[in-house]
Amino acid sequence: MDVNAEKRQAGDKAAEYVQSGMTIGIGTGSTVYWLIQALARRIAQENLGFRAVATSEKTAHLIRGLGFDVVSLDQVKHLDLAIDGADEVDPRGHLIKGGGGALVRERLVARAAERFIVMVDESKQVQVLGKFPLPIEVVPFGWQTTSDRIRDLGVDPVLRLEGQEAFVSDNGNYIVDAKFKAIPDPDRLYRSVKLLAGVVDVGIFAEFKPLIIIAKDGEVKEQQW
Repeated sequence: MDVNAEKRQAGDKAAEYVQSGMTIGIGTGSTVYWLIQALARRIAQENLGFRAVATSEKTAHLIRGLGFDVVSLDQVKHLDLAIDGADEVDPRGHLIKGGGGALVRERLVARAAERFIVMVDESKQVQVLGKFPLPIEVVPFGWQTTSDRIRDLGVDPVLRLEGQEAFVSDNGNYIVDAKFKAIPDPDRLYRSVKLLAGVVDVGIFAEFKPLIIIAKDGEVKEQQW
């Protein structure tokens, strides 16, 4: 089974957790696309009604176009459920996120949710985080100096580009991607990087106890931490 088919399976399964009357958070990324399509079908077929907070302008534009009731996090403050993807997940349920550039809003939405569901295909499962470069959002002012501070941790941070220009997040910041190779202690690394001047947030999500939906070889499994 190809990766897109697995992503669709994961998205279809996650959509089953949404009930009418809920206020939910919807993440960003390729697997989230399939979640959104599944929810759109349920809206059309079941008259499913819910409010949604999007973690990115891209997601907000997509779901508005499909007729979702889109609200801001400040309007609702509390979410029944947040559903998102991940770039990596380890056996302890720790995540790397931010490949889509929305890590700051994704964390805010996940923290506001009573329950956090993460959808992945089997390629995202790793024994130790770090295969995927760690996204780090930094303020544009002095970003090279901030990168030097990150480099002192023993990695070579690379400014994320969009074409020939720096990628700019929805928050107006830059993202540098740092290849740590292995992150055996995600909590410790998160704290070390987050405390650096100029760093807005780090793509390590280790404080949550998510329900992980894993699509693999045509089957969907769930694991709750």
